[in-house]
Parts: sequence; structure tokens; C-alpha cells
Amino acid sequence: MGLHIYRAEEEQLIEGCRRRNSSAQRRLYDLYSSRMYALCQRYMRNSADSEDVLVSAFMKVFDRIDQFKGEGSFEGWIRRIVVNEALTALRRNRNMALETDVEAADWDSQALQTVDHLHAQDLADMIAELPPGYRVVFNMYAIDGYSHKEIAEQLGITENTSKSQLSRARAYLRKLLESYEVPNVKNGGQ
Repeated sequence: MGLHIYRAEEEQLIEGCRRRNSSAQRRLYDLYSSRMYALCQRYMRNSADSEDVLVSAFMKVFDRIDQFKGEGSFEGWIRRIVVNEALTALRRNRNMALETDVEAADWDSQALQTVDHLHAQDLADMIAELPPGYRVVFNMYAIDGYSHKEIAEQLGITENTSKSQLSRARAYLRKLLESYEVPNVKNGGQ
């Protein structure tokens, strides 16, 4: 799993980064980059864009390290910068079409069976297939825990648009789940 860091070590790294110590910056990057890259991949369409966002975000982390006041989680503070940088990149590249029509989808027994056999990577792949606007709102709300109000402020949309995009993302994911092939689990395969 990821590297574990103790609070005292984290404080030393933060202080080293405040002094622009390159070895402290490198250690901090090594500690958090893989998790933050995974976060970037949830928002961006390809690895090159994810890498660009990651580098930009860490540059901001190092430039703004003095703004971290020790309140709350340092990793959470970094995550917020990464998400904001991803949203900025999406807006800049105009990859975030917020309106795409999707037919309403209802759960059926096939979709419910699918959920039982779905692997985390399969779900991540399905989320990656969402249209950009849906994907961003779904990630922000369902995974990163932003409220509709926060999403609206970050994206420059209304709260109702955020709610609509989340609803449409869920409908789109239901459609993807319905088309997902359930592994054969005959003969007591569970």
C-alpha cells in the first residue's frame, strides 16, 4: 500500500518545503504523488493530461505551502489543490461539456447481479467512460465528498445543474452496468 507518514515527519517535511529544501520537496512528492495521480486520472481523459495536472498541482503545493496552517489533514489540503488544478485544466481545455442527453435507465435484475461481481477497476473504467461534465460532477460528489453548493461554486454552474449532472451520471452508469457481462457463477461460484 501507500507510504505511511507520522505527524512529526510530516511536520518536518512541511517545514523543509517552506525553506524550499529540494530533498524535502522530493520526499513529499514521493509520498503523495501516486495517490494524487490516481485522483487526476479520475478527472482527466488520458495519462498525459493527468501527468500535466499532477505536476502543476505539486508546483502549487510547493508555492503555497505557507498557506497550510496545520488545520485538518495535510493530504486533504493537497487533494483540494489537485482537484482544483484538474478543474482548471478541464475549463481551460473546454473538455467539460455539461449537457449531454442520456436516456433514463432503471435498475433491473441483471444490473443488480452485475454489482455483486464488479471489480474496483471495472467501476473505475466505467466512471472514466462518463462524458466529461458527468464524470467531474460524479467524482466531486460521490467520491471526493463535495456538496452540490461547492461543486456549483467550483464549476460556475447552478446547484440544480450539479444535481442534474449527478443524476445523469448515475443513469449513464446504470446503462453501462446493464451492458456489463456478469461472470458465470453457476455451481455455487459465490
